[in-house]
Amino acid sequence: MPTNATPKIDPLDAPSLCCPRFHPEGWDNQHLHFDNKRFVRATTKLRDHVPLDMDIVFPETFTAIMDAGALDETHPLVLSRDLSAEQGEHLFAVDAEVPDAEMVTLSGHYRTRVFDAPYEKAPVLMEGFRRELQEEGEEPEESWVFYTTCPLCAEEYGHNYMVLVDKVGNGAA
Repeated sequence: MPTNATPKIDPLDAPSLCCPRFHPEGWDNQHLHFDNKRFVRATTKLRDHVPLDMDIVFPETFTAIMDAGALDETHPLVLSRDLSAEQGEHLFAVDAEVPDAEMVTLSGHYRTRVFDAPYEKAPVLMEGFRRELQEEGEEPEESWVFYTTCPLCAEEYGHNYMVLVDKVGNGAA
């Protein structure tokens, strides 16, 4: 996979008129290499790890990204993780600066694994992936989840794909 790239997603394959349909082929067991890959950082409020304001934060963030012309539609990526039981962190991949947004970059080597499971299974799946990587001699440093569709689209499409994305080193890109 080229540096700062992810597998493509077809933005026109969206029969729900919301989230594009996710095709897991090409996403599972990938090696991603980021070198100062740009993201907009946003946070959400959680109650015992359950999002409370995602329906406000995500549209506002996407609007800012769209207004800045910073969305790469064929390589969308939103990395999410819980910082605590009360706060979630979300990194929205962009290909340009977004005014008035908190910009961050990621660099390093990342591994992926795709699962089709309910959202509440994510912590167990993340722990299993961490163990799998350790058994392969990798030492996960950070763990993220790319939730590929919103809950309504997951229900409509009959799949709730999640891509686990773990940083496993600073290896050369």
